Amino acid sequence: MMLNVDRSGLEDGPEAAGPRPAIPRTVWALGLVSMFMDISSEMIHALLPLFLTGTLGASVAMVGLIEGIGEATAQVVKVFSGYLSDRLGRRKPLILLGYGLGAASKPFFALAGAPAMVLAARFADRVGKGMRGAPRDALVADVTPPQIHGRAYGLRQALDTVGAFLGPLLAIVLMALLADDMRAVFWLALMPGMLAVLCVVLGVEDRAVGAAGAGRGPPVRLADLRGLDRAFWVVTGIGVVFTLAHFSEAFLVLKAHDEGLPLALAPLVLVVMNVVYSLGAYPAGIWSDRAPPARLLLAGLGVLVAADLVLAFVPGVWGAFLGIGLWGAHMALTQGLLAKLVAQTAPAVLRGSAFGLFNLATGLATLAASLAAGLLWDASGAWATFAVGAGFAVLAAMLVVVWAPGRTS
Repeated sequence: MMLNVDRSGLEDGPEAAGPRPAIPRTVWALGLVSMFMDISSEMIHALLPLFLTGTLGASVAMVGLIEGIGEATAQVVKVFSGYLSDRLGRRKPLILLGYGLGAASKPFFALAGAPAMVLAARFADRVGKGMRGAPRDALVADVTPPQIHGRAYGLRQALDTVGAFLGPLLAIVLMALLADDMRAVFWLALMPGMLAVLCVVLGVEDRAVGAAGAGRGPPVRLADLRGLDRAFWVVTGIGVVFTLAHFSEAFLVLKAHDEGLPLALAPLVLVVMNVVYSLGAYPAGIWSDRAPPARLLLAGLGVLVAADLVLAFVPGVWGAFLGIGLWGAHMALTQGLLAKLVAQTAPAVLRGSAFGLFNLATGLATLAASLAAGLLWDASGAWATFAVGAGFAVLAAMLVVVWAPGRTS
């Protein structure tokens, strides 16, 4: 069986043949929640750098600082929210609180009169993201039969990514209709955020997870981590090295702009990437339920190597967009699969904690990778950034082969 109950890791093959159960309603609801919140967030994030620098007079360094603090905050909060959901034995309260905080932060972007207020709004938004992320991913596994975990994560990721490309598109349309009034766009971003909260309230059903954790110490005790065995740490190690090759998508925007894409069309980078990602995520989830996970990881890493090499060495806007499309394809092949592997290599009672730790490790790797990518870009140019990324992707592929010997086909 693929990643059966002994949590043996990357080596296992597909599940036994037989009728497959339907994807639970809660997974569909969580997918819609993610979609609406991503529409809301991306309507703002597609314009936020221009708002900070053009309207509020912030420096580019301040933009980077705000983004860095926001992403680091989200990853740290995920550790505690995941553990707390395990301890409570419930996921929905933290999911609702996280999405509610994300929606509540949106008006403060519109009201901001200085970069400090944007930083506060971004901080609150990312706390909300961290609060909901690990419990949400754990709940997907809690309510879904193991033989369709891949489909469930693929569906949720596909719907999430629909929001990630609809948000920038909607921002472009609203800017044209509202005479480039960014504050008005930010106010309108509150509407899909409220729809996300409503979907949590009406559509998400909680699932009790083992004992409620009474008597367990405060987050996170080392004793609890002993319940996460080698298979989980192998997946986390691969995820970290993989992430070193997968730096911030901001560098895709910079690459396309350097190749001649007009600034006004910069959101199209995220649109193209996320369209490919969305179209591929669910088919990749189906594939992950039928094939050994090592095979899919190697396929995804191969596509990432191709993306990095195209971005490094193929000139022109069309070359940039070819690399961006390949980048979206590698995310479709790997992001839902990595979530599935975390879910299936952790005990159910520690699943939230496992997602929190995995997200913290890969989040810190993302920060390190993005910092290194920026330094390489300044020192040697875009080609060096993407060429080194390709090298890390090859290293991650080697680790997959070493940790899952002879079982990749």
